[in-house]
Amino acid sequence: MQTRNIGDVQVGAIGLGGMPMSIEGRPDESRSIAAIHAALDAGVTLIDTADAYHIHADEVGHNESLIARALASYGGDTSEVLVATKGGHLRPGDGSWTVDGSPEHIRQAADASLKRLGVDVIGLYQFHRPDPTVPYEDSVGAVRDLLDAGKIRMAGISNANPEQIRTANEILGGRLVSVQNQFSPAFRSSEPELDLCAEMGIAFLPWAPLGGISRAGELGSRFAPFAEVAQEHGVSPQQVCLAWLLAKAPVVIPIPGSSRPETARDSAEAVDLKLSADELARLDAN
Repeated sequence: MQTRNIGDVQVGAIGLGGMPMSIEGRPDESRSIAAIHAALDAGVTLIDTADAYHIHADEVGHNESLIARALASYGGDTSEVLVATKGGHLRPGDGSWTVDGSPEHIRQAADASLKRLGVDVIGLYQFHRPDPTVPYEDSVGAVRDLLDAGKIRMAGISNANPEQIRTANEILGGRLVSVQNQFSPAFRSSEPELDLCAEMGIAFLPWAPLGGISRAGELGSRFAPFAEVAQEHGVSPQQVCLAWLLAKAPVVIPIPGSSRPETARDSAEAVDLKLSADELARLDAN
């Protein structure tokens, strides 16, 4: 698989988002682990998770623990796999999402993630979502402290605007390596953040790149040009979407969610799909 950089680490150009394996509608564990193994077999070396990917209040970190078990049971080499997790977003267990960007919570969340992942150092730790009740500098400062303490190898942020990207990079002393924002054919308002990341050489990780868990399968019917280009190449509209994103900038690494081996393999194959300038223009104009 083609590679791209997150900081000084090379990863496959397509990652794997673990959220569908752990929230509402999740499959049984065996299928999720099979999907992770299929992604690894296909050359995926970036797996994205978060402590908030769970359903019930008493199972915080469900997805982190699941990924740890999948990696431990994989028959191949996992030494090059980068697990990226996040803290600062919470699910009380009633289906809602809340935030806690306090430095104390960030520190506690990172320590808990370390234990669930079964590692001495978290490969990439990302502040999940800004907390309007906490100064952004304080939240990112807690991530900086984790970096300085050696508890995390690299630091990133998620759901950030351009000003927050610049602020985070300054607080981290130029060590911000990734920004994870929503970006898909249906959600393109993060274009300024993508452009800024390309300018700064920071990895941009589009979450929900296929439109989200409930809409990914409808991508071709919702956006005709993606279906048309897919038919011309004999591939899925989802592959076309991921190839379109990869063509946006060398810093883009999509992290499509998956809970089935076949969709994990299909997503990974997008790195081999080459789209012409005309095709990209058609998709951009959609």
